[in-house]
Amino acid sequence: MNFERRINFFKKNWRKLNNRFSSIQVIVFYYLAMTILALFLFSLPIFREPGSHVSLLDLIFMAISTISVTGLTTIDINSTFNNAGVVMLEVLFHIGGLGIMMITTFFFIVSKRRITLKQRQLIMTDMNQPRLSGIVNLIRITFSMLLMIEVVFGMFFSVYFYLKGYYHRIGEAIFYGFYQAISAVTNSGFDVTGDSIIPFSHDAFFILTIMLLIFIGGIGFPVLMDFHGWLYHKRSKAKIPFRFSLFSKIALLAFFVLFIGGTLAIWLLEKDHSFAQMNFLDQWLNASFYSMTTRNAGLQIHDLNIFQNTTLIIFSLLMFIGCSPSSVGGGIRTTTIAIIGLYLYSFLKNENDINIFGRKIAQEDVRKSVVVFMLSAGMCLFSILFLTATEDHSLISIIVEVTSAFGTTGLSLGITHDLSTTGKIMIAILMFIGRIGMLYTLMLFVPKETRDLGYEFPEEKIIIG
Repeated sequence: MNFERRINFFKKNWRKLNNRFSSIQVIVFYYLAMTILALFLFSLPIFREPGSHVSLLDLIFMAISTISVTGLTTIDINSTFNNAGVVMLEVLFHIGGLGIMMITTFFFIVSKRRITLKQRQLIMTDMNQPRLSGIVNLIRITFSMLLMIEVVFGMFFSVYFYLKGYYHRIGEAIFYGFYQAISAVTNSGFDVTGDSIIPFSHDAFFILTIMLLIFIGGIGFPVLMDFHGWLYHKRSKAKIPFRFSLFSKIALLAFFVLFIGGTLAIWLLEKDHSFAQMNFLDQWLNASFYSMTTRNAGLQIHDLNIFQNTTLIIFSLLMFIGCSPSSVGGGIRTTTIAIIGLYLYSFLKNENDINIFGRKIAQEDVRKSVVVFMLSAGMCLFSILFLTATEDHSLISIIVEVTSAFGTTGLSLGITHDLSTTGKIMIAILMFIGRIGMLYTLMLFVPKETRDLGYEFPEEKIIIG
């Protein structure tokens, strides 16, 4: 009886806390709790190689990098974690990449438990969705799709690695085959072998397959939902044409513009430099791979130090932008940069509204995009200036490190493990902010209920430019 009373007391106080804090504050608390859980798991001997010693700060850094699915690490994963530890990392990739609420809600659906209104609000917040309707269906379909894709491509890679002779033991081929599939879909970018996917750099088929998985993980869950709806519509042979959402159209448009633009820029800069010994098709394959992986995956097929500084700046810009909202990735997100570009275009045309695909973009979304861009750029600039004062590394190395952390990408010029204590803390903060998003970081400090003044001040023009 005493035990039941304590449980009821805990539930009652937990509800009070949930009602007191905003959904954003609760979600951030959940991610902090998962980071602490990851820290605890990393310290357990069952997941570690015998004799491996890691400082508390490095473990905290690793926990944040895992939950934010960034991939930056100050330790050698291969010599620190055993096979059980790598499997544990794969589980944490899903929690960090797909989102805590997606994972828990899916298990609620499977166990046929009722999902309350408060839980739906938390799901909406965690997945950055504008409305409650259809949120549970979105989770059910996208989680099932992603899980199926991981299993299918995990099995495919296992057979492929064994037949191609990359791994001579079938158990090893299965282990790394599933790891590569999960790592690509969740865009985690962690290197558990010490060579990332450099051994596969001449395998065009594998590189193209990895790019496809990175695309699936980074394009956004609502886009996957729309694609599922389109396939169902095609099978049903309905006469009414299927309409993709405005979000899906803008996300896909922004993705292809950034992908093609990034590929072209990288190829032009490196065709006579690091790609000089490659044939034309290999040059384009390598350029397109880095245009894709810099947007969030963090996988690499070369040592990044071979690239020119200008190319590394292009990498940094792509990492700063990141991938689509409501996906496994970070950064300012593709729709943010798309709306800002459309806003500039409409301003040059002297138009008050932003119209695209037969729809008008809400002014609130425009304001949010400008705020996210300005605050994110300001925070990254401050971090770069701060680290140039505290770290003894080149400016380009720091720029790559900062944008990689904020974009939760994981690419580095090899300075992560050499950072000072202050530098590691700064990069860890950037990774966490990159995971929860700049807008949510700002709103984290906004009270649950804001006061409306109820009146407007007189308008007055000022001189601009």
